[in-house]
Parts: sequence; structure tokens; C-alpha cells
Amino acid sequence: MKKYDLLRSGDTIMRILDIQDDRILMIDCVKHTMPVWVESELLEFYVGCSNEELFEITGIRIVDALDADQRKVMHERYTMIAPVLSFMSDDKMRSKLICSIAEEHKVSKQTVRNYLCLYLSYLDVTVLAPKKHQNERELTQDEVHMRWALNKFFYTTKKQSLMTAYTMMLKEKYCDASGVLSVEYPSFYQFRYFYRKTRKMQNFYISRDGLKNYQRNNRPLIGEGVQAFAPSVGVGMLDATVCDIYLINEEGNLVGRPILTACIDAYSSLCCGYSLSWEGGVYSLRGLMLNIIADKAAWCRRFGISIEKEDWDCNGLPGTFVTDMGSEYKSENFEQIAELGVTVVNLPSYRPELKGLVEKFFDLIQETYKKHLKGKGVIEPDYQERGVHDYRKDACLTMLDFEKIILHCMIYYNSKRIIENFPYTEAMINAGVKPYASCIWEWGKSQIGANLISVDSRELILTLLPRTTGKFGRTGLKVNKLRYHCEGYTEQYLSGGTVTVAYNPEDVTSVWIIENGVYMEFVLIESRFQGKDLVGVQEIQTGQRIISKNEMRNNLQAQIDLAQHIETIASSISGHRDVHMKNIRNTRKKEQSRCHQDYMKEESCCD
Repeated sequence: MKKYDLLRSGDTIMRILDIQDDRILMIDCVKHTMPVWVESELLEFYVGCSNEELFEITGIRIVDALDADQRKVMHERYTMIAPVLSFMSDDKMRSKLICSIAEEHKVSKQTVRNYLCLYLSYLDVTVLAPKKHQNERELTQDEVHMRWALNKFFYTTKKQSLMTAYTMMLKEKYCDASGVLSVEYPSFYQFRYFYRKTRKMQNFYISRDGLKNYQRNNRPLIGEGVQAFAPSVGVGMLDATVCDIYLINEEGNLVGRPILTACIDAYSSLCCGYSLSWEGGVYSLRGLMLNIIADKAAWCRRFGISIEKEDWDCNGLPGTFVTDMGSEYKSENFEQIAELGVTVVNLPSYRPELKGLVEKFFDLIQETYKKHLKGKGVIEPDYQERGVHDYRKDACLTMLDFEKIILHCMIYYNSKRIIENFPYTEAMINAGVKPYASCIWEWGKSQIGANLISVDSRELILTLLPRTTGKFGRTGLKVNKLRYHCEGYTEQYLSGGTVTVAYNPEDVTSVWIIENGVYMEFVLIESRFQGKDLVGVQEIQTGQRIISKNEMRNNLQAQIDLAQHIETIASSISGHRDVHMKNIRNTRKKEQSRCHQDYMKEESCCD
């Protein structure tokens, strides 16, 4: 019998920890009680035992493959009890150490004893490792009902309260056929506890508010930011908004709220261009595109504003346009801009945060001018509430006045607004780039990857014009029921065929056929429509058709009357006459002399 041997008697297994004369210090390896001293003759009925028998009786399995967390906890627990192991034979010293260890580690003395007994029973540090998290147990019947009620009534877009879901669960699962509640049923506190224990926030947000709302307002923001999407200059974000101000015309009559359309560079946040108008849609986009490629210094001079070229040096189209699912951005007209090499990216519906820079631009611009224009037509947040002031009565600015204000706001936004959170690189710091959008833009244009497209205004306008199919014929090129002509197309007029045509709805004087990317101008043949817009021409054509249609019955009646007159005259000729075919020329001269009239004499007689 030696130290650390295992002895067994029935289902009791003891381990020898120390031997002193006739006394033996032993620990019960099954009950895991604290070691005790016993007389050696009390162990005469015990026999030797192996570790395998101990593991079989206690059901303990020593696991070698421990994860990092298990190993960490295991060593912490062993470090806690290690000072006690040297004093196992001294009961008083052992008790003192256990008390001090419990106080030092902020645990109970019983916890220290449990760790100590567990280690001494097996003499293997791995038994101190915590158990791995067990797989989810099978739900009870009540928990099955709770889960059903949560999915059926709580995790829905109806946004029912937890109490409502609990009540509906009792009604459906714990009432008899007559609607009487059973004697036993889970309490609301049990229901709430199960909900809190099983709740997943992602499921909560998506099921009650929808996936789009979750992506917009609740999803984890763990991306690098917009620079990951736009690592260089040349990604333009487009959008439009109705300005929070009422305007009047030159005569002082209220017009309404203008529409501001803008393009913001995603990398530098520079405003590349804008369009301020009363119309939205494709019309405002055409104005925006022309403003993007315009000389901004010259543009500002038109409004009496002087700026330096570097304050707003943007005269090229971004290589990529990011838009939402607005009808004007999905239209064929706007998609034609791809012919210039521009890539158009349409974002999903109801995801404004994906083009947050242009949304923030509108907020900043409106916040900039609204605080200075209070009482001059500016709309406050309460404008739709009952009984509030009618802000339309305060309107006093014209579109020209407001555009000057907008320009000043944009110049400040581009060249004086500090961008605090811009992710500066080492190269930018070395170059001394100032934290203004215009400075970041100027630096970004010189870097590899900048994607700007140079295009002239005429080519841009022609690219954005609406298109239709024209048909060649002997009368010229027919487009929108009008005829056009250009020298050098005789063969096409004779051969016929169709061709793609760009036209200007505001002036039908010219159209342009597209051949291999080249625009060839055709001029209107019918001069009566010169300088008119397409709507006016169509109204004239429609009016002419209506007049002709209204007279159709009279025309048919006249044809019938004509046929009757001719038939009456023809039927009055009796029989068949013999026609003499000789001396036709002499006969013709006689008839000419007989029927000849002197119109001058007749005119004088009438006088």
C-alpha cells in the first residue's frame, strides 16, 4: 500500500494521500468529500483499484482535446488550489489557506474545497476544466407552445405586444372547446423568461420592421465606409429633393417649392454639379449633366458670384453614377449616357443609406440657408400639422434669388466645410491636403484610379435626347409623322429602311440619325412647323385629323350625290349613236370656232 494508491470496497473508492505510522490520510473519490485520517486496520477489507474502474463508477471522462477557454479556466482553478496541496496533512493550515484563497479570488470556501477534492480524487488537472456547452435540450411541451405563440403573434409586422402573444397562446393552446382556461398553464413570467432567453435581435428587427428597415436602420455598421465602395475620384451619387422653401415669380405670384438635383463625388464629397428647376425627372437630369461639365467659375459669374477655379474645378463626368430606383434614372434616356463610357449603378428601393453622401449633402445645404431665411417662405418641421402658420404666405424670394443663395451654400460646402472624419492616408498627409472637399478632389484627380470622362456639351445633349425609329421613303425621312431631309441620302430614300433617330421634343426643326456612334442632322421639310415643339405639332396634326373626320360624312354624301348626277345625265342619252371617224381634225377646228368666246367682250357687256 503506497501513497496515491486507489483502494476499493464495493462502490466506495478511496485514494491514499499520506501515510503516517498507523494512520492514513484518505479521500473518498466517489463522494468527493474532504480528506480524513483513518486507522490502517480499517482498510483490511479494501482491495486495489485502477483508474479505469474509478472513471467507470464516477462516469468521469478525461478529455485531452480542450479548447483555449477550457485550458484557461483549468489552469486558473489549479493555480487557486496549488498552495493547499503542500499542507494536506495539516488540517489547521489547510483550513487557513482555503479561507485566504476564497477571500483573494472572491469565491466561496466551498468552491475551493470542491476544486481541491476533485483534483485529489483523480490527480489529473484536466478534471478541473469546465464542461463544454451541451447541445440544446429538447423543448418541453409548454416551451413548444411558447415558441409557436412568439412566431405566430409576436415576431410579425403587426407588432403585437408580448402580453397579447401570451394571451393568444392561452386561448389557442390552454383552453377547452368552450373557451375555458385549463387548470395548469404557464405564467406570463415563464413566457417572458423563455422569450428573453431565446430572443435574437436580428430576428426581432427583421420580423417586426422588415428586412429593408433592418438594413437601413439596425444592421451592424462594420464596413470601412464609403471609401471602400469609392476608393478614388469618379463615383457620382445622384438624387433630387424638394427644397424646404416656397418661392414666387417676378410678378409676386406664389409658384411653389423648387426641386434641387445634385451629383456628389463619393470619394471627396464634392458637389460635382446641380440643377435647380420646377421640373423633375429627365428634364432636371439633363440640366444636371450639363452643369457637371460646365466651367463653374463662368457659371457663377452669370449670377454675379466670383470664385477661383480651384474652389470648384469639376468639368468632367464621373465614370460611375450611383442612383436609386427612380423612374428617371431607370429611363432609356438616362441609360443612354452609357454610350459615353459611364457606368450606371441602380441601388435597391428604399435604401437611401447606400448613397448617404448625397442625402447628407441635401441636409447640410438646407440647414445652411434655412436658419438665415426664417420668415421668408422657409418650411418648419410642423408645416403639415393642423392650425400651424401657412408658410406659403411668407414667400418673397424668386427662383433667381434662391439660386444665388444655393450657389453660395455650395461654394461653402465644397471649399470651406471641414471634413473631420475623412480617412487620410500617409500620402495625403505628406502632400498637405487640406480637409476641404475641393482640396481632396484636386488631390484625388491626380491619383491613379481617378475616373473622369471629358465630353463636350453638344455630344452630351445629343446622347440624352429621347430616341425613336425613323423610316426612309421617297418623301424623305419620316419621324414622329414629320418629314426630314439631308443631302447625300438619295439611295436611302429610294431603298427605304428604318434607322434610330434622336429628336428634341422642344424643337422639331432638326433630328439626328445615329450611325456608328456619329450623329447626322436632318432638317425639317415642312416649314409650317419650324421652331415648334413636338406637343404643339401633334396638337395641330390632331386638330387637322379631327376636322377631316368630322367632314367624312359630308364627303361620303357628296360622292353619292355626284354618282347620282352622273348616272342621271348618262341615262338621258337615248340609244347608241354612230360615230364618224373621218376628218377629225377639221371637225375639231369647227367646234373650236363655234365654242370660242371673247372674255373681254363679255366682261365689258357685264359692266
